[in-house]
Amino acid sequence: MSENVSPEAAEHLVQDVSNRYVEQIMKEQRASAPDPERLKDLKEGLAACAVDLETLLDAGPEEVAEIAARYAALAQELEGP
Repeated sequence: MSENVSPEAAEHLVQDVSNRYVEQIMKEQRASAPDPERLKDLKEGLAACAVDLETLLDAGPEEVAEIAARYAALAQELEGP
């Protein structure tokens, strides 16, 4: 995703991943035996999304493209098999 990416498109990718984290956190919390380490990792991922959304407010084109690429890959990873 090295081409020009709008901040809005990058924000959409970050929001998508953020929503996936929220869904997985809720699912893990409802599990009969929630995995505390997984919950910690998911919550850290969600916190990172918030930081990156803030970063996008003042990011230049290269940083926007980097964030977009990272979150596009993360979205695929969270989608799973």
